[in-house]
Amino acid sequence: MRFNYLIILFFITLLSISCTENDNNSSSDNYDRASLLSNVVDNIIIPAHQNFDNELELFESTVNSFNEDRSISNFEIMQDQFIEAYKAWQYIEMFNIGYAEEIFYASKMNIYPANTTRISENINSDNIDLDGNSNQFSAQGFPAIDYLLHGLAENNTQILNIYTSDNNLTFSYLNLLVAKMIQNTDSVINYWQTNRQDFINSTGNTSSSSLNMLANDFVYYYEKGLRANKIGIPAGVWSGELPQNVEAYYKSDISKILAIEGLQASADFFKGIHFGDSQTNGEGLYDYLSYLDDTNYSDSTMFVGLQDDIVDSFDNSMVKLNQLNDNFALQIETDNMKMLEAYDAIQHGVVRLKTNMLSILGISVDYYDADGD
Repeated sequence: MRFNYLIILFFITLLSISCTENDNNSSSDNYDRASLLSNVVDNIIIPAHQNFDNELELFESTVNSFNEDRSISNFEIMQDQFIEAYKAWQYIEMFNIGYAEEIFYASKMNIYPANTTRISENINSDNIDLDGNSNQFSAQGFPAIDYLLHGLAENNTQILNIYTSDNNLTFSYLNLLVAKMIQNTDSVINYWQTNRQDFINSTGNTSSSSLNMLANDFVYYYEKGLRANKIGIPAGVWSGELPQNVEAYYKSDISKILAIEGLQASADFFKGIHFGDSQTNGEGLYDYLSYLDDTNYSDSTMFVGLQDDIVDSFDNSMVKLNQLNDNFALQIETDNMKMLEAYDAIQHGVVRLKTNMLSILGISVDYYDADGD
């Protein structure tokens, strides 16, 4: 019996070593995953997060200026910088990995529509815990601030009156939300800087390997964050039309630009383009697919040229988005067919990325999908 036990223990140990090596060594197709991961971390993820942090801090400075002088001009400057920060967010929302996933970073930053009832309750509460309850996700982040800056009344003059006549309650909540966003962002940046090398070294092909998680998070964002949340749900793909569910509903004439930024961020990531430098690119998923294409790694012809087909899908989706009204809520109410056409264009990319790309890369989908895609 003891001899059999030792044999079993020996094989378990071998299996454990094999799994560890698979997570740390290159995948079986011999592609240099470390080069791709290094480019993504050093030239996309960290710079995009730092840029977002800078835009957030600029927003915080406009909030502070408004607090010192609650004039209409300072209020409008604050509104303008809010938009810049929201645009910068689109370039990091897809990276829900590591500490960001642990603290529900994306959920705390951009769950919409905003829960205006809970926001009002929080404004009048003496004890607000934004971290301890998932019901608070839709009462903070960009959607909540969108409501505080654009949705409290019909125009800026009336909104400004609220900030100057409610014993500082509304401003205090605004200030709390901004501080929490900066705190969480700084923690996520610290994670990336601290764990950079370990992330790059994880070159295997397991569910916990870096590229597998990156690819899944990217596809998840493209399918859910971009296709469904920005377009499909408000356009009524799965239910009735819900124009009130567009991103930045209270400043909804920026819903188009936010979608365009999200699509551009997706295309840049896929192609390995350096953040802030569209003329420079390194290894990306495009290059990985090209490598497999060139080496004839797959015997199937259905994947030939897949990387270019995906880029064409991005381009076609951009054309469809640019045809929409700046205000998605108005677009839905006046001509929703164009919204549905944009959805269909993005859906084409979802199939190429989720079904075809992940298959040829040997990466399993790690999230549940109830949409049937």
